[in-house]
Amino acid sequence: MIGLLAGTASAKDQKGSGASGGAAKLNIIKMNGDGGKNIVEIAVGSSDHKTLVTAVKATGLVETLTGPGPYTLFAPTDAAFAKLPKGTVEGLLKPDKIPTLKSILEHHAAAPAFNPDVLALQSELDMVDGPKLKIENKGGKLTVEGVELKTVILATNGIVYVVDTVLLPK
Repeated sequence: MIGLLAGTASAKDQKGSGASGGAAKLNIIKMNGDGGKNIVEIAVGSSDHKTLVTAVKATGLVETLTGPGPYTLFAPTDAAFAKLPKGTVEGLLKPDKIPTLKSILEHHAAAPAFNPDVLALQSELDMVDGPKLKIENKGGKLTVEGVELKTVILATNGIVYVVDTVLLPK
């Protein structure tokens, strides 16, 4: 199990009991030490998050996500955006649809940062846009809205969970 980051939620600070089986088994990449990268720098440096970077820039969320946080971000890959119906991303990037795109991105973010051990204890998570996401831990498989989390990146201002599905508000 990894130790808690400064400013992240600890188990005793949390409520809920989404855990039903052991510690989550995730590929953990640490980029939060001296000279580490913030959430936006991680996304910009990833060849799998070009669409996310474009969306974050279009919605004006760069400043927020480079701020001190700490944040939890479920970061959809380019493949996740490609699963959406054809033309969806392009449509959301139009000026009149930016508020909708921003709401979708905010549905992927929470504060404070929840490390995997703490996230595994949750049954739901309040997101920035308001609605909650369902969290489950079954036999060490940690999921958000049924999407399995496999990779977590520890940033200087939070924690990034890579997801292969865009989590749309209901």
